[in-house]
Amino acid sequence: MTETGEVLTGEQMEALQAELAELEGPRRAAAIEAIATARAFGDLSENFEYHAAKNEQGLLEARITKLRARIHDARVVDHDTDDHVGPGSIVEIADEQGDVMEVTISSVGGGVSTDSPLGAALMGAGVGDVVSVEAPRGSWRATVRSIRRA
Repeated sequence: MTETGEVLTGEQMEALQAELAELEGPRRAAAIEAIATARAFGDLSENFEYHAAKNEQGLLEARITKLRARIHDARVVDHDTDDHVGPGSIVEIADEQGDVMEVTISSVGGGVSTDSPLGAALMGAGVGDVVSVEAPRGSWRATVRSIRRA
């Protein structure tokens, strides 16, 4: 995470926006229809279908709220013009002992998370930058040797 929110690639932002459109459109309409249908079954105090439909609507609205906030707060990086570490970057680093490792940065899984100590330290770094990693087992420093895109 950065001060401005989660760092996403353009593709990740598009996926979030598509999910939000699906939830706000067809899924919301289906939830409203399910509530209307259940309401027609009679006494609402003992109507399981009605309470289940209202619960589903509540979960749907919570997800919509979360997605809207995530999209609003996110920062999109353009890997074609950005020469700094971001989601999707493959970064070669050297630690203080000179040991070299290569890590893939990911905000959605399949690599070093942008929220992990190493991922957070590397976010925004450029080639030659020295980053401090505040890990549970102690602090260490690493130098960014190269950055390429996955």
